[in-house]
Amino acid sequence: MNDVHVAGSELAPEWLPAAGDLNELLPAMWAHDVERGQSGELTISGVSVSELKAQFGTPLFVMSEDDFRLRARTFKDAFDAAFKDICGGVDVYYAGKAFLSTEVARWVDSEGLRLDTCSGGELAVAKRAGLKGANLGLHGNNKSNAEINRALDMELGRIVVDSLHELKRVAEIAAARGEKANVMLRLTPGVHAHTHESIATAHEDQKFGLSFISEDPEAPGMSAAEAAAKLAVEAESINFLGFHAHIGSQIFEAEGFEIAARKLLAFTHKIQEGYGITLPELDLGGGYGIAYTAVDAPRPAAEVALAMAAVVRETCQELGMSAPRISIEPGRAIVGSTTFTLYETGTLKTVQVEVADQEDVTAPRRYVSVDGGMSDNARPVLYEADYSAVLANRASQQAPALSRVVGKHCESGDIVVRDVYLPNDVAAGDLLAVPGTGAYCWALASNYNYVPRPPVVAVTNGAARLIVRGETEDDLLARDLGA
Repeated sequence: MNDVHVAGSELAPEWLPAAGDLNELLPAMWAHDVERGQSGELTISGVSVSELKAQFGTPLFVMSEDDFRLRARTFKDAFDAAFKDICGGVDVYYAGKAFLSTEVARWVDSEGLRLDTCSGGELAVAKRAGLKGANLGLHGNNKSNAEINRALDMELGRIVVDSLHELKRVAEIAAARGEKANVMLRLTPGVHAHTHESIATAHEDQKFGLSFISEDPEAPGMSAAEAAAKLAVEAESINFLGFHAHIGSQIFEAEGFEIAARKLLAFTHKIQEGYGITLPELDLGGGYGIAYTAVDAPRPAAEVALAMAAVVRETCQELGMSAPRISIEPGRAIVGSTTFTLYETGTLKTVQVEVADQEDVTAPRRYVSVDGGMSDNARPVLYEADYSAVLANRASQQAPALSRVVGKHCESGDIVVRDVYLPNDVAAGDLLAVPGTGAYCWALASNYNYVPRPPVVAVTNGAARLIVRGETEDDLLARDLGA
């Protein structure tokens, strides 16, 4: 195949490997139990995609339960080992915003992880799954009074507070109940992570966190972080646990995590010394990247853990302080690669487009339409996210053609995979699999064009079962109260 001229290759972006060099089932992009069967058909835990299509239809989120559990254990074991001599281990909070269901919440709990939630709805899932409140956290920059009360009702292990205004509300609500709220303060350490602007969350100019720099209008002469720490220390209805930071998502470089850890530890030391207290916890967030395409190179959990442990150990020694109990919040890094989305192809067409920097030169671009799109994966239109795709229901010996996989929605931006090599003989009725869709795909799904959201199936030990039922048109119409 290395000698084959690929139609449209003049348009291929720099990240896209040459067709002949492409290993379509790179382990980093897929669950470990996904493979090609003898017939060339894609299988997961021994279940073929044609079986999944026949039983559940398409589009379909297909998740490996064994792979999810393996990745969860890997994070827990790696961080416990790396931090054992520093603070006795690490509390790993699975970031439920990536993907959450009652079944997944139970997997998280059974593997020894805790659960991070961001809304009353996510708390409701955790409660339904039977998780203990002590193992839950609640995030959010604008928690409602109802959500704060629910967190107190469930005796949550932590409420992560984003602002001085919110801290006062939590303190007032807890005081009115005659209780103490377990609180961490989310800080903005001023680290601009190397990721898309919409998922970088620790630089100054964004909605999350308490600033080290900006003065809070309610506390003249103090930074927002200092003012919130003072109130958290002094408020009788607050059990002040420590600080939290999250620098962003889909990050591969270690530098940002290390800078944030140093800043948070230094600020923790300053507050402890200034108020004569000991803060027992420090959360270093999540955001570890995964492989969406063949060139993404995520760092193994053990490597990340050792690097972060080295920084914490060294910084605590420099400051002459004991390390607080460290916690982290991986979400995408656990669930992202466990899942692929299965689509059926429909309309195909080829167009001629101009080649950049070559006057009067055109090249073909093939559009492959599928029966889903931006309603089940909004990330390409939101973040310009790149994905890959493979022909899933059969093998093909045909030459590869540079293709664009698009959805069925009434938007020109409805692109599932911007650039991918697919065999020339892909036809209507074929199945395509898009890996790496476990995180922020179902969670961001919509009913645009009144399209029902797809089901989610979990596969293990050669059997598939629904863990989230797909919507029907009756579901969509049930809320429409017109005559």
